[in-house]
Amino acid sequence: MLTIYGVYRSRASRNYWMARELGIPFRSVPVIQARRVADPLAADAPLNTKSPGFLAVNPMGLIPAIDDDGLVLTESLANNLYLARKHGGPLAPADVREEGQIGNWTMWAATEVEPYAVEIVLAYDKGIENTPEGQTEIAACARALERAFAVLEAHLAGRDHVVGGRFTVADLNLAEVFRYAMSQTTLFDSHPQVKSWLARCQSRPAFKAMMEERLKEPE
Repeated sequence: MLTIYGVYRSRASRNYWMARELGIPFRSVPVIQARRVADPLAADAPLNTKSPGFLAVNPMGLIPAIDDDGLVLTESLANNLYLARKHGGPLAPADVREEGQIGNWTMWAATEVEPYAVEIVLAYDKGIENTPEGQTEIAACARALERAFAVLEAHLAGRDHVVGGRFTVADLNLAEVFRYAMSQTTLFDSHPQVKSWLARCQSRPAFKAMMEERLKEPE
């Protein structure tokens, strides 16, 4: 059985969503970020990213990680590519051409979008979004995202999905990266194709089920 390590309020959300889309059984092992624990190495500390038990799974101390019948993988977006390839179906690439496109879009999101989108989330996590420092930081990240949003906007013209004319792991991976920028409503309003595409992705029952679990967890 697939085991997913990580809380839903983390990048593990991508793997939990993917497992639900595929309809495969999985075991969830909640691993909380060490920064959210007063003393992550205390004897009574919850399982966290500094716990020896989790470091035995992922020595980098990052979530998520998955263990699929002994195969351990530790990169959230790559985990989803693997799960799609293993289980097949419409979320997986139909041929080598689609596999290349899906991999390309996934790496593009990881390198061109996620670094800036995560900084926006972190500014809100630190509670500095209404300070001059925070507003400057968020505005700079939003400006940096303009080019990537424009690229996806152009690509989605006349399309409902990123690859293959159907919802695939490419849509799921990109949607989870772009979700980090959702606080920037102006950015989405100025790119209506991206906005409507993300809404379609997030209207899926598997996404809603994942978010329902996510909202049960403490912030």
